[in-house]
Amino acid sequence: MNAEQQVSTAWGRQRIKRDQIDKYLANGRDFINEELIHSQLAAAPGVPSPQQVRDILAKSLAIQDLTPDEVAVLINVNDPGLLEEMRAAALAIKLKVYDNRIVTFAPFYLGNYCVNRCAYCGFNNDNCTAQRKVLSQEEIKREVAVLAGDIGHKRLIVVYGEHPRNDVDYIVESMQTIYSVRIPTRHGQGSIRRVNVNAPPFSIEDLKKINDAGIGTYQVFQETYHKETYARMHPQGTIKSDYQWRLYCMHRAMEAGIDDVGIGVLFGLYDWRFELMSLIYHTQELEKRMGVGAHTISFPRLVPALNSMIGPDWKYLVNDADFRKIMLIIRLAAPYTGMIITAREKSEIRNEALLMGVTQMDASSRIAIGGYSDVVTAQAQDKQQFILGDTRSLDELIRDFAHRGFITSFCTAGYRCGRTGKCIMDLLRSGAEGKFCKLNAILTFQEWLDDFGSAETRSIGLPLIEREIEQVKARNPKVLELFMEYHSRIKNGERDLFL
Repeated sequence: MNAEQQVSTAWGRQRIKRDQIDKYLANGRDFINEELIHSQLAAAPGVPSPQQVRDILAKSLAIQDLTPDEVAVLINVNDPGLLEEMRAAALAIKLKVYDNRIVTFAPFYLGNYCVNRCAYCGFNNDNCTAQRKVLSQEEIKREVAVLAGDIGHKRLIVVYGEHPRNDVDYIVESMQTIYSVRIPTRHGQGSIRRVNVNAPPFSIEDLKKINDAGIGTYQVFQETYHKETYARMHPQGTIKSDYQWRLYCMHRAMEAGIDDVGIGVLFGLYDWRFELMSLIYHTQELEKRMGVGAHTISFPRLVPALNSMIGPDWKYLVNDADFRKIMLIIRLAAPYTGMIITAREKSEIRNEALLMGVTQMDASSRIAIGGYSDVVTAQAQDKQQFILGDTRSLDELIRDFAHRGFITSFCTAGYRCGRTGKCIMDLLRSGAEGKFCKLNAILTFQEWLDDFGSAETRSIGLPLIEREIEQVKARNPKVLELFMEYHSRIKNGERDLFL
């Protein structure tokens, strides 16, 4: 073990605070009951009846959570006709809760040093061929200049490895740097208005510091909820080998004051049926214990990584048909929760996801450290955690959305007006947030088209806005006067107006 690894190991020993795990356990046990989940999967009918499925869909369409037993029933649906009914219900729920808007963001990797040795990850500490780097504050500014000034992103998911170089103080400073950048655009200033963070689990004390820095959503994925597989993938002696420290990180985040949390699983490490059931248990546990469920659910699939131990013959890899079913069931089981599909997936899959209830996608994504300001556009395995499947630019993605009748939202008003946590979830359940956010979506879409849209995208996006305004006139006459005033002001060059 070299000197840096010794420092990293000592740093890791200080991070896990057992009292911040034990306080949430029930009779010494966590909330993932593997025996119960397997028994529920085994007890579900192998061929669900149409009436069973339709009764469950009616519950979802009423924006009610599904029970794990109901999720187990949907897992076994293979009839093409019933799957089509599930697709129709998923889209109807999405439109009812979120309307026809899609939120976009960019992933922003700030460092690839990591003390862990995850078997499936290109950034694992044993991978000697990976090119390691942590961005300085000046380098962060250069990256944000491209993201906010050239591409036009307003939201980021900032990704940090687990390492002393990426400790809580670095995270707080980097967030402050990101928020500070202002870049001239065609008619205004480009800036990042919401910084979501994908980072390791932290203590309550550290999470309070991150919350004070202005975090949007805090993301931590369990990777796999299956304990034996988790232990196999995360070797003993690493911080990440502590299953429960990771499992309860969202409880700690909410206790620290972070309202919006994002959970997820890396589908392909273990049986997707078990993982999907566990995801539902996780969000319902947060609802029960902390008063509000997950703000977002992510469902990445394993993709190639440099020197990964998992190859193409791994028995749990998820095929496209099962992946589509995963998306449908998440939307049906948690009808009010945001769903994120990333550019890990091919464009064809992401285009389908648009009609399956997904609410957020990334675009113009580069996941090499310093990849946005780097003039090299080719993907490099020794610099990336994995290889992207969809490399469309933000402009291309927005144009594809508009072709399908979906408006791209850059709205961050809810976060800045305090509509987070239980407040936002209650509004989503009732359908009120979808109608309200639609107004801000139109305003931000107009702003983006004017500042960043290509001529081709504007030719499709501007008529879509006019159609959306006609809907506002019909559905929201009480706010029409103020909305039209704001829309006119944005067209005349004002920026960041929201209701």
